[in-house]
This record gives sequence, structure tokens and C-alpha cells, in this order.
Amino acid sequence: MNGASTPRSALALTAARGAGRRLGALLRDHPPAGAGRWDRRNHRGATVTLLEGPTAALAVATGSLASRPPYRVAGVVAALGAGAFGALDDLTERAGDRDAGARGLRGHLEALRRRRVTTGAWKVLGIGATGLAAAVVADRPRTAGQAFDTLLGGALVAGSANLLNLFDLRPGRAAKVATVVAVSLAVGAPGSAGAAAARPCAAAVLGACSAVLPDDLAGRSMLGDTGANALGGVLGVAALARWERPGRCLALATVVGLTLASERISFSRVIESVPVLRELDRLGRP
Repeated sequence: MNGASTPRSALALTAARGAGRRLGALLRDHPPAGAGRWDRRNHRGATVTLLEGPTAALAVATGSLASRPPYRVAGVVAALGAGAFGALDDLTERAGDRDAGARGLRGHLEALRRRRVTTGAWKVLGIGATGLAAAVVADRPRTAGQAFDTLLGGALVAGSANLLNLFDLRPGRAAKVATVVAVSLAVGAPGSAGAAAARPCAAAVLGACSAVLPDDLAGRSMLGDTGANALGGVLGVAALARWERPGRCLALATVVGLTLASERISFSRVIESVPVLRELDRLGRP
């Protein structure tokens, strides 16, 4: 890290981790609407809590405040906006309101084509609007070319929020993916302006993940849509801080490609079939 970004990055990481630990304890003691509202069954049938989600969302928003303007506000918008629409999906699922037959991105888009707005479709639209708002705040476009770059950035923020949620199928997996991506966005040659701009947002994600990962790996809690969307959204902000048009195009193509692939291919099956990925995925679990 260069000298200009190191203090902000350290503050972002420390603030996010501290907020995550304190908020986690507070939400466990005083769960909104009661603990049962946030209980779910995981892939093994065990009961876990989704309170990790709002903890992670608020923690990464707190850490984003250490970023330099305008990424400070963009990070908070991405974290709270994507997290809020994720919470809508999480809570309506518990209440039994999620629309039957509309699963995955394809299912929700097909429902929209038939003029039926599902809860998941509201989430897709809401996170799309959140991503665009974050990109507008970050880029402040004034020309047609800048507006195009902002559209790319908005799609990248929204796509990243959605993609990370697709990995939240096993204990600790989504947080590990977020950690790896955050580190990759933070690493750069000395003097790299893009890397320096991205580091505080990436550090906020690292701090939030470090706070929630122990309980996630232990199978006591999970990020759910709330936490995964928030962390993914802030990773998207870090990506648009890091890259201009060529990098954004490549990153967006990767995000879209993986999202479309998830409609046909099981990420869990792929991870289990590759020994290195399988061991990394299981690392830290009891």
C-alpha cells in the first residue's frame, strides 16, 4: 500500500471489524422482530441465524466511511441499499411470501416478462437502482462518455452484489470469496492511483468478513441475501474505483458470465470436484 491509502485502509478495516463484533453481539441480544424471524435451515438441516447479514451490511457500511470522497458515500449507498433489498428477500422468504416457481435470475426475469412482479424481481430492480446510484455518486458523470462508464459501473456494482450471494451455500464460502476478491482489488503496483482508491472499500469488506466469519464457519449463522448483497455491492464500488472503462468491461463480463453459468452449473459441484478448491472451501469448518 502507498502512504496515502494506508491510514484510510487501516481505519476502514478496524472500523468494520469493530462494528461487526459489537453489532453482532447487539443483534443477538436484541434481534429485530424476534430471533425466530431470522432463523433458517442450512444445507445440513441445522438451524442457523441470518442476523449475520445485517451485521455484515452495517459493518461494511461503517468501514466504507473511511474511504476517500466520493467512494465514501458510494460504498455506504451500495452496502445499505443492496443489504436492504436483500433483507426484503430474506424476510419474505421466512414469512412464506416468496413467489413459487420464480427461482434464480432467469425465473424472476421471466415473471417480469409476464407482468408478475415477484419479491426477487423487486430485489433485482432495487439492487440495479442501488448500483446505478452508487456509480453516479462515485463517477459524477458530465459527458456522454462518462455516463457510459457510469452505466458500466452501476451494472458492475449490482452484478457483484448478486454474484456473491450465489456463493452463500456453504458455511464461510461467500465470506472467503469476498476476502479473496477484496485482497485482489487492494493489491497494486506502488503509486497505482486505482489501487489506492480501491483499498479502503476493499479493507472495509475484509474487516466485515473477519468479524462474521468465525460464526459462519462454525455453522451458527449465515450471510443470507442481506449480508452477501451488501458485501458484494461494496466490492463492486472498490472495482469501479480501481478500474476505468477497459477494466470495468472485463470485470462486468466476468460477473455476467459467472451469473449466467450459475443458471446451468452448480458452483458447489464444481468446487467439490477440484481438490484445491474443495480444501479451501472446507478450511476452517469444524
